[in-house]
Amino acid sequence: MELEFECDGGLGSRAALGLIVLQADETIEKEFRPLFDLDDVVLYHARIPSDPEVNEETLMRMKAGLTDTAALLPGNRPLDVIGYACTSASTVIGSEAVETAVRKAHPHARVTNPATAVITALKHLGVTRVGVVTPYIAEVSEAVVDLLRNAGLDPLKVGSFGQSEEATVARISPQSVERAIQAIGEDLEVEAVFASCTNLRTFPVIEGCEKKLGKPVISSNLALAWHMMTLAGLETTGSGPGKLFES
Repeated sequence: MELEFECDGGLGSRAALGLIVLQADETIEKEFRPLFDLDDVVLYHARIPSDPEVNEETLMRMKAGLTDTAALLPGNRPLDVIGYACTSASTVIGSEAVETAVRKAHPHARVTNPATAVITALKHLGVTRVGVVTPYIAEVSEAVVDLLRNAGLDPLKVGSFGQSEEATVARISPQSVERAIQAIGEDLEVEAVFASCTNLRTFPVIEGCEKKLGKPVISSNLALAWHMMTLAGLETTGSGPGKLFES
């Protein structure tokens, strides 16, 4: 029996987005899920091979796989925005190189990453003096600090958990992240705190930290979600936690 059918516009009639997630990342999909659970909005994921150790050499290796991984995202309709979900690799590879590689597979998509998104978010909030929390070893933390400085921001106070293993980073408790953010953010000259790394669990503590510190707290995942929604023309006010989504 041959059945009749009709076609509609499919999923994502308002916005179709893609997210390139590290093989070793255990956090970002859970934090993103409630933010993108919107009518007529769809978020597709693709995993890129990544090393369990985080250093400049292993981060740079991902550059060669960006185009092939982006090509695994659905291409039957143009995607509006694609995010590459790695702060440290985007910093080491460079945002322009990331965009070039991704757009080889999806030429019509707008491309962002946490490095670009955090800078955009901090400037949107009108802050320049930033406190930084990272989970990284020194060479990777220093690269993130240099990124902020080169963007005209002033990283006044920096603290790190000093870890190179992604599995350890994903298991740093939210309570530990909260204490770190507060320790960095209590400096009166710091206008906002940036918690770097998509594998760091930050969403449960952002609003509590902001309430105690009286200043914005931005994480990699928070900034990336906000920037992807902004680039896709979606409403951001009230769509996520913290002052960034209130602005």
